[in-house]
Amino acid sequence: MEKTKTIADIPLLGGHPALDFVNTVDAWRDRWGPDFLLCYEDLLAWGERAGLIAREHAERLRGEARADPAAAAEALDRAKALRRALHALFLAEAEGMVPAPSDAGELDAAVRDAAARRVLAYRSGTFAWQWRDDDDLDALTRRVAVAAADLLTARTGRRPVRECHGRNCGWLFLDTSRGGRRRWCSDETCGSHARVLRFRAKAPGAL
Repeated sequence: MEKTKTIADIPLLGGHPALDFVNTVDAWRDRWGPDFLLCYEDLLAWGERAGLIAREHAERLRGEARADPAAAAEALDRAKALRRALHALFLAEAEGMVPAPSDAGELDAAVRDAAARRVLAYRSGTFAWQWRDDDDLDALTRRVAVAAADLLTARTGRRPVRECHGRNCGWLFLDTSRGGRRRWCSDETCGSHARVLRFRAKAPGAL
């Protein structure tokens, strides 16, 4: 019996946290879902795995969420709204389409909100952006928004975003292949499945 995937064990194949965030939905093509972000704690578990939030910070946010479940549910809804916009923005890039202004506006609003939560700090001989000590329930969503904006505006050494064309997939990933023609989020899963389907289609007696 196949084990049901959860937020704790879904593979991080996007090559960038913003794409891995979009990929917290199991499938965007052919069907939608299931959604791996079932509760606010799932969002934090993903954030820790993606390296966007430290464990100590996540624990504090878990405490905030348990103290106010309604506020945590609203914060999760905002995170999912951003995820939907990011999927549309990166998919438009992958397909060479013009993004919808509403999706760009969703990200822009999140980035503007995040701007007030960062400070430019000087440490060890260099300047770097750092996040304020913020226990607001939207803290992780703001970090995702900034990461996504950084990826969308990157110009040097930027690899293209691709959409996996595997059946019941549609995950997004940075194409780091040598030839720049990668088609699958994972050759071991979607790629292998596609080859099996092609073989069966060519088999004698196949419909």
